[in-house]
Amino acid sequence: MAKKVKESASARASAAAKAKASEEPVPKLQYKQGDTRPFLVTTPDESLSQIRSVHNNRDRIYLALLALTSLLIRVRKISDPDSVVFDEVHFGGFASKYIKGNFFMDVHPPLAKMLYAGIASLGGFTGDFMFEKIGTKFPQTVPYVLMRAFPAFVGVATVILMFLTLKASGVRSTVAFLTSVMFIFENAYVTISRYILLDAPLMFFIASAAYGYKRFQNEVPFTFKWYKALISTGVALGLAVSSKWVGLFTIAWVGLLNVWDLWFMIGDLSVSVPKIFKQTASRAIVLLVVPLTLYLAFFAIHFNILTREGDGSPFMSSAFRATLQGNKIPRNILKDVGVGSKVTLRHVATQGGYLHSHDHMYETGSKQQQITLYPHLDSNNNWLIELYNVSEAPTSFEQITDGTKIRLKHQLTGRRLHSHDHKCPVTENDWQKEVTCYGYQGFGGDANDDFVVEIQKAYTSDVAAQKNLTALRSVFRLRHAMTGCYLFSHEVKLPKWGFEQQEVTCATQGVVDKSLWYIETNENQFLPPDAERINYPVLSFFDKLIESHKRMWHINNGLNSPHAWESAPSTWPYLLRGINYWGEPNRQIYLFGNAPIWWSVTLSVFAFGVYVVIQILRWHLGAAVGSDEHVFNFNVQTVHYLLGWLLHFAPSFLMGRQMFLHHYLPAYYFGILSLGHFFDILVTYVFSKKRPVAYGIIGSFTALVVLFFAQYSPLVYGSSWTKSACEASQLLSGWDYDCRKYA
Repeated sequence: MAKKVKESASARASAAAKAKASEEPVPKLQYKQGDTRPFLVTTPDESLSQIRSVHNNRDRIYLALLALTSLLIRVRKISDPDSVVFDEVHFGGFASKYIKGNFFMDVHPPLAKMLYAGIASLGGFTGDFMFEKIGTKFPQTVPYVLMRAFPAFVGVATVILMFLTLKASGVRSTVAFLTSVMFIFENAYVTISRYILLDAPLMFFIASAAYGYKRFQNEVPFTFKWYKALISTGVALGLAVSSKWVGLFTIAWVGLLNVWDLWFMIGDLSVSVPKIFKQTASRAIVLLVVPLTLYLAFFAIHFNILTREGDGSPFMSSAFRATLQGNKIPRNILKDVGVGSKVTLRHVATQGGYLHSHDHMYETGSKQQQITLYPHLDSNNNWLIELYNVSEAPTSFEQITDGTKIRLKHQLTGRRLHSHDHKCPVTENDWQKEVTCYGYQGFGGDANDDFVVEIQKAYTSDVAAQKNLTALRSVFRLRHAMTGCYLFSHEVKLPKWGFEQQEVTCATQGVVDKSLWYIETNENQFLPPDAERINYPVLSFFDKLIESHKRMWHINNGLNSPHAWESAPSTWPYLLRGINYWGEPNRQIYLFGNAPIWWSVTLSVFAFGVYVVIQILRWHLGAAVGSDEHVFNFNVQTVHYLLGWLLHFAPSFLMGRQMFLHHYLPAYYFGILSLGHFFDILVTYVFSKKRPVAYGIIGSFTALVVLFFAQYSPLVYGSSWTKSACEASQLLSGWDYDCRKYA
């Protein structure tokens, strides 16, 4: 009898152990012996996907707690302040322009901005408030609480996605829960989730892509769930890159993980070559075509909404502007350009606009009449084409052709375009010379007024326009006959005495594009009334897309003037400085991170680097490295997430524009995911026999994070504080929120 009881107890213990093993999120590594060598099996077990998902009541309770807590933290006092905060100036203003259909330019793709506009429209907003200045009070017509609720809710969803992503990569439920709790109380993420900014939607889409791909890795290839996870990853990538170009780094991350997976798959002798090719094709098609399709679709919607002239129109070419309602772009232009034509010349390479002069003199150099580029239609843009050696007025039409030597006479002042050996008003290099308007009543001009028309065949697609100077079609350079320099302009502004218009010079070197011009308007009294007239060609969707992207890139690179709250990427991992979002007496909102998590992520990056070096040395000495399944999973997943951290962080050093702490947040998200695996290895390996110790360490750290958030919450919510408490909280000199605001 005793023997049967003992056998029964042993059987129950064995069954319990098997049940526990079946719930283990990190399965044992499967090695098999092939014909020539042993190999690692890469195809996941059918049960892995379920084990690494929410599949029991404990996980559901964790999810509910995370959702409820993060919602309370993010929506608390969301209506306060009732005035514009930080970049709500831009993105709230863009929502107004979408609703009115007024064209604008921004450096970011349109999706997140359109979402805000759609939510505002649902709230009854008619675009009558332009969010022009930080601190401006919202009128009752602006549903700003509803608009702020959107980033708050996607912020909650991002917390949930962190929990699901950690579980999908093999982290135990309790560890994933505690890491996600830390994420709830991360000051920076709470702040960006409470205002009309692009960061919260972007983080949600990046988190969705990370979760989708980790879920994809757990599915059996070519099953419905495998394709579903793959497609959802592609969709998330498309949404991310359609909100900010940072999504390109997420696409690169997923791409490198695919290379990683396929590399291991090639070594798996149980996977046939045709299946490897099928995997490669499926992944490439979905993860490239789906994001690209979504990206193009959102830009198509963007162009279809913004159909009216707006404050972004001057950034675009006249051909682009001609497609907008209410534009003033000239139409039905005489095609043939001849002697005596009254024309306007537009610069090709910059948004400076038209060759322009006015009755004001340079205050440097020759002190002759100024020549500039001016972006608006104006009578001071008008020029009369003359032949260089003929002083009499023409009596019939004479076509200007490639190689014709001409003079350009400014219609309003009567002076001619002129260049000579004087230094430019602003630019100081030797290969650019001053360009002026020179002359006086009765003066017939001199050789320094002579320019040769050189039509550029590489830029002129119309064959006839490559020979005969043609409005809108011929792209040409004007070579100064005496010195050989070319009429040139670049994005250098004249001082206030030049009305801060764009400098025009005559250059012997430099980028060819910046010496290219075309004629936009053309009048000639010697052409018959039925002479052929032309318009700008109608731009296709892809023409508009390419031009808008050139402008976006150009504007982004132009954001290089100093900013009071900018910071260098090299300082971000150390949380040396934040960003002032909003302030008034006794209150302010200041974006910066939760120092315990922030610094721990940075420490974990360095620690993992040291760990890898040590493991490589041990491997060279013949030690078994990474043979434990928990260590193996820690190594793989940490490499994956720190690769995500690096890909989203390193490009910041290549940016020539203003940079801010919030640009670090996508990289930081991946850092927190890797930190979750550091916590998990404490439980599963370091303290595997004393797990309460590991959970005690993680729980204590979580409490520290919550306490830090509570202490610095006045900077998150803009609530009242005391001067003494504020000053005591400034642990680093760079934490430069203004304690003088408090009593």
